[in-house]
Parts: sequence; C-alpha cells; structure tokens
Amino acid sequence: MQLRDEFWDTAPHYGGRKEIWDALRAAAEADITLAQAIVDSAGVIIQSADLTVCYDERGAKYELPKYVLSEPTNLIRDG
Repeated sequence: MQLRDEFWDTAPHYGGRKEIWDALRAAAEADITLAQAIVDSAGVIIQSADLTVCYDERGAKYELPKYVLSEPTNLIRDG
C-alpha cells in the first residue's frame, strides 16, 4: 500500500496531465465496469489490456506499474 501511495503521489511529476493521472488512479482502484467508464470519459486510450500503458488525447504516455493495478498474491495475511 505504501508503494502504491508513493507512486500516485509522484505520478504527475512524470509528465502528463494531473486529471488523467487522477482518472487512472480511480480506474485502477475500481471494478472493471466502472474502470472502463472512467477511462472512456477521461479520453484515455489504453494501449495494453492490463492498463500498464495508456495515452491521453494529446498523445502523452502514462505507464502504470503492475503493483498499482492488482493486489499482491505473495504476502502472508495477519490473523
């Protein structure tokens, strides 16, 4: 979770528009149907099926690491 928060806090500094980064974060944290609606309404062009490479309408590239897109499977849960 900390790694995810750090990525999203610094993502706008990698270039692109902040509103697109915000839409990508919302999509990454939503279920698939809502995520599709979010990227469609933001005008995001998805290059890869897993949302790791996207473009906005102006051609700016947005790259998302896999750890922000899915829950980890190699961790032991407490309790």
